[in-house]
This record gives sequence, C-alpha cells and structure tokens, in this order.
Amino acid sequence: MRLRFLLLAALAGLLPLWGQTPMTSLRVEVKTQAGRPVDRASVIVRFVEGRSVAKLGKKIRTTWEMRTNQEGVAKIPPIPQGKIMVQVIAKNYQTFGELIEVDEEESTVEVVLNPPQAQYSSHQ
Repeated sequence: MRLRFLLLAALAGLLPLWGQTPMTSLRVEVKTQAGRPVDRASVIVRFVEGRSVAKLGKKIRTTWEMRTNQEGVAKIPPIPQGKIMVQVIAKNYQTFGELIEVDEEESTVEVVLNPPQAQYSSHQ
C-alpha cells in the first residue's frame, strides 16, 4: 500500500515535465547592406512545425509580431523549438522571409535588408 502511494506520488511529480515543450529565446537583428541598423522594422515570427504544438490539449502561442528598436534588434519571447518562419517588413526596403530551423536554447537571426528593385513594365 505504501509502495503504491510513493509510486503514484512520484508519477504525479513527473507529470508536469512530460508536457513541456523545448523552448528557445530568439533575437532578430535587422541591418542594411551597409551594416547600419534598421529601426521600427516589423518582425513577424511564426512557429511552423516542431516537436510539440499543443501541451496536454492546451494551445500555445505560435505567432509573434513586434518592431525593432533603434539598434535594429527585436527580442522574441521564448518560442517552441522547431521550424519557424521569420518575416521582416521595413519601409524603403525589400521584404525578407525565411524558414529557419531552431534547436538551441538561445538563437540570433541576422537579417540584411536589400533596397527596393526598380519596377518593370511590359509597356515601355
């Protein structure tokens, strides 16, 4: 009887660890081709796929939207490890988008934005 109680208590103590998803802290650095930081760029991070999307039936946040600071840095709160989509939109620059595999506790994504291309027309 006592052994059953101890075994049950030990399993109940391990239950919260079973549903935890490995997380990573992400830092996105946005710069121009000349190496200058781009402030107020919109950074969208979307969790695409990975080890666990749901935690014991409870949904976890999978999309974050924020802006870079004056140093061109956006710090994203802890996100699930796996495949993520990073998209950066800034005025007077081409939009950047890339799928990234994240499997570390802390990760830095360096984004270099290109100037816009000239528009093409078939009526010239």
